[in-house]
Amino acid sequence: MTNANLRRALLSIAAPILALFVAFLLTSLVLMALGDPVKDVWITMLSKPKPRQITNIVNGAIVLYLSAIAVAVGFKMNLFNIGVDGQYRVGSFAAALFAGQAWLPGVLNILVAIVVAMVAGGFWASIAAYLKVKRGVSEVISTIMLNAIATGVVSWLLLKVAVRTAGSNAIGTKTIPESSQLEGWKLIPGASNRVYSLLLLAILVGLLYWFVLGKTRFGFDLRATGSSETAAVASGVKVKRMVMTSMIASGALAGLIGMPLLFGQDHSYGTTFQSGLGFAGIGIALLGRNHPVGIAFAALLWSYLDT
Repeated sequence: MTNANLRRALLSIAAPILALFVAFLLTSLVLMALGDPVKDVWITMLSKPKPRQITNIVNGAIVLYLSAIAVAVGFKMNLFNIGVDGQYRVGSFAAALFAGQAWLPGVLNILVAIVVAMVAGGFWASIAAYLKVKRGVSEVISTIMLNAIATGVVSWLLLKVAVRTAGSNAIGTKTIPESSQLEGWKLIPGASNRVYSLLLLAILVGLLYWFVLGKTRFGFDLRATGSSETAAVASGVKVKRMVMTSMIASGALAGLIGMPLLFGQDHSYGTTFQSGLGFAGIGIALLGRNHPVGIAFAALLWSYLDT
């Protein structure tokens, strides 16, 4: 490793460590100002988690990892896809609606539902991409607005197809058939709960992200366009097409965020489906420096703090 590469690697590690130190310092100051026992708070927070909590941390990290990878694709292109949360909602609802109909058996139902989620998420992202390419609308503004629209549209559609949960006021899509429900794996000794089976999906997405962006011509063109649009145009890259493609790819990956929850936990999309995952992905992608391994550690840390 050359000195330049070593310095770059050290800086990449130093940035998140510094962020954690500042967060630790500020939190301690706030606790002191409120008169709370700082030492006891940190001892409790940093104590060894129980096996069940470890499983929850891993499961949370799986979902957050998918969210951060979706954001990172846009970041590599210098696009700020703030709309991951809306794309995730649209994709999850579409997949749940399809899978709940039980038109296909078992695993095939899962696979097609995943494709449906990607298509729905990619379609929702394509709206912002079109507005940017054709009308010059900032993707930050359009995706923020599309988040609100997605929430409203999905809520309206949910009312049209909703099934009320027994003994609750919560509503949701039809429950997916048992043959399409993924039981998960008992990977953590002593834990009564299971790790999502779609951990495999997160690993596959991470490997594809690393390979496509780091080892292919498409990835080179995407990174080149993000670094310097003028240089990319001079080298023959069709920038507008690249903007459309990368934004749609980011949206398609955003559609996958809810799949571990849908098939491994909730088994339907409803009013209790987890929210805010898209915005968490932004912070995790930045903390992980848009690198698949860095994002994995950042997702685990974020999930640990959130559990």
